[in-house]
Amino acid sequence: MQFLTTLILVVQMLTALAMIGLVLIQHGKGADMGASFGSGASGSLFGATGSANFLSRTTAVCATIFFVCTLALAYLSYSRSAAPEGGASVLERAAQPAPAASGAAQIPAAPAAPAQPPASGAAQIPTQ
Repeated sequence: MQFLTTLILVVQMLTALAMIGLVLIQHGKGADMGASFGSGASGSLFGATGSANFLSRTTAVCATIFFVCTLALAYLSYSRSAAPEGGASVLERAAQPAPAASGAAQIPAAPAAPAQPPASGAAQIPTQ
């Protein structure tokens, strides 16, 4: 199980780096104006518009692989964390009280002062 998680994580990191590189290589929408003044885009390896299609499709494939790896890692993480707890969610585990530390010093609660009735000579505030 650990090998599968590591393999999926490596694939996710490689696709993330590939997506970053592909996005940085792509031309923006405003780059077409520069191509009309002879920047040489028509003489490229993929043709005038072939590189845009190739790069955008490759980016879409990398994004799909990245999202599938993310979902797989989330599923594996949930199944690993749910096994020892019997399926308790994060919120259910947070609601449970934390176990007391065995070596920690316990602070006793302060004793409550007994309530004393007011003295007979004290001024009484009338209530209406």
